[in-house]
Amino acid sequence: QAQVVETGGGSVQAGGSLRLSCTVSLYTYSTYCMGWFRQAPGKEREGVAVIDNNGYTNYDDSVKGRFTISQDSAKNTLYLQMDRLKPEDTGKYYCAIGNTGWYDCAKYRSLEVWGQGTPVNVSS
Repeated sequence: QAQVVETGGGSVQAGGSLRLSCTVSLYTYSTYCMGWFRQAPGKEREGVAVIDNNGYTNYDDSVKGRFTISQDSAKNTLYLQMDRLKPEDTGKYYCAIGNTGWYDCAKYRSLEVWGQGTPVNVSS
């Protein structure tokens, strides 16, 4: 069964940077969508960024220009480079993958396999 494991979370001051990693194992589909989501305390989970097997990307407006999603297919790893972090970026960050096309991927839908999350805390 496919698994995803996130690493790289931590605490940082506002304006700082973090890079999250997500390692995928036992996922056999050649068509896929991978994404980062986050959930702040007391709030619903929201999509942050997605990328598909063709390299198409989509970002939430709140992170455009500050976050970069990328993938290393040889390492089966997804990354999220987070720069100019703000206190409102605080939350638990989750990685997910799904066998879905770009239409649903861009809308952060139909991702089936989820990790346990990694915490990000940005202090002011």
